[in-house]
Amino acid sequence: MPQSDTQGGRATKLFGRRTGRPLRPSLQQLIDQELPRRALALPSTSNSLDVEALFPGKRELWLEIGFGGGEHLAAQAAANPDVGIIGAEIFRNGIATLLRALVDKGCDNVRVLEEDARLLLPALRDASLDRVFLLFPDPWPKSRHHKRRFLQQETLDELARVMKGGAEFRLASDDPGYLAWMLRHLLQHPDFEWLASRAADWRERPEGWPQTRYEAKALEEGRRPAFLRFRRRSR
Repeated sequence: MPQSDTQGGRATKLFGRRTGRPLRPSLQQLIDQELPRRALALPSTSNSLDVEALFPGKRELWLEIGFGGGEHLAAQAAANPDVGIIGAEIFRNGIATLLRALVDKGCDNVRVLEEDARLLLPALRDASLDRVFLLFPDPWPKSRHHKRRFLQQETLDELARVMKGGAEFRLASDDPGYLAWMLRHLLQHPDFEWLASRAADWRERPEGWPQTRYEAKALEEGRRPAFLRFRRRSR
């Protein structure tokens, strides 16, 4: 997932790609026809995103941060039609792939933010999210690039603000350094608790957690992913 520097909670410099290989005509057509009606426009003021208007009648609101190719998001949308899901991703090729999957599955419960997810968090109202996903983000392994990682004290503070008490935060990584970073930051944060009670709880992908292409690639290349489930403590 592309990352950005932040200042005062807003992205100031973006790191990562917005486009890759030129889109095939069929995917470009999806961008032209499907993205406008599924796109999420950020409000101009903080804490003002009208979720009820965005997803009328949905029982919960979920957020996937950096959905990559969208296979996990599309599978979750199809399995949970009564849930509204926001997907934040700047890589247009991945957005096109997601749109194709949503059309194929007949899903209309997803809205796409073609921006860094950190621009979305200030727009969300307190205690508005029921579940958050951060799956196989770019680990930015060099020490001088650690500030580009999504998971930072500031973003955890914002996530704690916008997540309901009892909301679940699911994370995955195949990078040992970033895995340690995730655990350190989350275990030190007073608003989150780790749900693991045995080793298998983080070594095995839980039921109801669709595989991503990044997990498949990691396994093919001999890397073992870890799967973390945290809960937002009672407010």
